[in-house]
Amino acid sequence: MADKSSSNAYWAANVRVILISLVIWFVFSYGTGIILRPALSGIAIGGTDLGFWFAQQGSILVFIVLIFFYAWRMNKIDAEHGVDE
Repeated sequence: MADKSSSNAYWAANVRVILISLVIWFVFSYGTGIILRPALSGIAIGGTDLGFWFAQQGSILVFIVLIFFYAWRMNKIDAEHGVDE
């Protein structure tokens, strides 16, 4: 029974990291690039407004950071649950 609860705890941690990553990605890609674009239009960055920058570059950069965060966090979770390589 301990093996099943350990497996459930591992997958719960895995799903939690995935959901957090998806929420962060959604906020930066959809939220700042589309919904908040008019509010961010007065802030200039790199010669263009911040809303346009998030829609074109920012969401991609956040996605790349999330890839590294996910790999780092899952390595820690794998080690905690004894399923690391």
